[in-house]
Amino acid sequence: MQDSPDSSHGFRVGQRVHSSGDSRRIGTVKYVGPVEGYSGTWVGVDWDNGEGKHDGSINGVRYFHAKSERSGSLVRAPNLSQGISLLEALEKRYRSKSTNDEEDEMYVLSTSNNRVSIQLVGKDKIQDKLSRFEELTNASLAYMGVSFPGIPYQINTTVPNMKELDLTGNLLSDWKDVGKICGQLPALQALNLSNNLMSPYKSELPPLESIRILVLNNTGVDWEQVELLRQSLTAIEELHLIGNNISRVLPMSSSFVQGFNSLRLLNLDDNCIAEWDEVMKLSQLRCLEQLYLNKNCLNAILYPDNGQQNELEATSYKPFQNLHCLLLGDNNIGDLVSVDSLNLFPNLVETRLSENPIADSTSGGVPRFVLIARLAKIKVFNGSEVTPRERKDSEIRYVRLVISRLHANAEEIKQHPRFSELKSLYGIEDERPSTGASGPQTIGSGFLSITLKCVGASMGEKQPLTKKLPATATVGKLKFLCESFFKLKSLKLKLFLQEEGSPLPVLLDNHTSSLMDLGIGNESIILVNEES
Repeated sequence: MQDSPDSSHGFRVGQRVHSSGDSRRIGTVKYVGPVEGYSGTWVGVDWDNGEGKHDGSINGVRYFHAKSERSGSLVRAPNLSQGISLLEALEKRYRSKSTNDEEDEMYVLSTSNNRVSIQLVGKDKIQDKLSRFEELTNASLAYMGVSFPGIPYQINTTVPNMKELDLTGNLLSDWKDVGKICGQLPALQALNLSNNLMSPYKSELPPLESIRILVLNNTGVDWEQVELLRQSLTAIEELHLIGNNISRVLPMSSSFVQGFNSLRLLNLDDNCIAEWDEVMKLSQLRCLEQLYLNKNCLNAILYPDNGQQNELEATSYKPFQNLHCLLLGDNNIGDLVSVDSLNLFPNLVETRLSENPIADSTSGGVPRFVLIARLAKIKVFNGSEVTPRERKDSEIRYVRLVISRLHANAEEIKQHPRFSELKSLYGIEDERPSTGASGPQTIGSGFLSITLKCVGASMGEKQPLTKKLPATATVGKLKFLCESFFKLKSLKLKLFLQEEGSPLPVLLDNHTSSLMDLGIGNESIILVNEES
């Protein structure tokens, strides 16, 4: 607590404020009134970043409930700012002259760690252009302390051509204020309200017919609020809802989300959706092309079969008919049935499964080549293009891997829906591998052409070696051979398979697995490194 002259300055509970000296230190007023043992009026604030002093109680007296043990503070009003208007922020951002201190802060460090000042060439021309508000089409007012629109009708006359407006991290909380801002900017197409803690939607907004992109990340907006906003967002094409603790999708009057007739991209990253049934409520959004579900709690993917599809309200429209990108990174997906179900999406060509148990080959998951082989139509996987060569190599390796397992358990073929198709496509037989350019490829006791490359720091410069190795050679045997080939008897080796399109090579850490077991085929590259 900091003592200073008494003044409450009209603060109210629920109001958004920031620290007077730091517009990025934002919180919500939870209490206004006296504090036992101190004079005057105090303001209790629950800070967004959690960096306060207590949980809302001091010396055994509770004044408010903070969200965590140390996110609350009691401060004097002069140490807080209630914010400024949108127009004031525009003036401050684009028309105020930079101070000498600000210009002194623009520098780079030389090789000798000395500051070298930066002179911005053409700065005056740029500043002059930005200061002509009637020509301004894009404005970034992030963390400027904007808390209200300003004088009615003055926004439109000041920035009549505004198309993109970034209001990230301000003090806005009332949708009525957002409606006033948008209502005065008829050309506005993209609005970013991220990190403004929005109060539940109550009053009716005017139609926001021009808004195409709306970013509501970390605003506390749940799906019930989205359904209410839908009536105003008649032309929305992109909707971003990252980090809003959304666990359920709650359509207003149907089993499926309706409307949003222009919505192409829906970003639900970093939420709490755990059941695939919640995702299926989005399946009748007819224009939806991209759906982001990274960092949720999903443990399975299920595309409805024909029986389930008959229950859909719009029977003439397949679920997710136009979806071509589905990102599912960092969930809890751990089964290959879920992976295979992605083949049933009619037009899906891009997906992400990284940071799921199924994609962690070191903990019981499967390597990239298996996932690519099982996903017949995917052209972009985990952010990288699946080239025709990578697809061919992956599918051949996959077939070889399955064949090696079928010898031990013939029933395993049931777990590989694409096996027979791929085996026939590449003419892979079950006897001996062929190293020729034509004819069927076979697998069993033959030889594979493998290139070995030393990459260890202490190995020195050694030329890569290409060797004919038995397909039955184990990882342990290959390490022994590398010690001999490269004269590395004194080092403990690690081997990695370098796969085209994969950002990192795959560690070969099972000494008893054979090249055949791992699906390694002709012309593969194995990197030889040393234990750290």
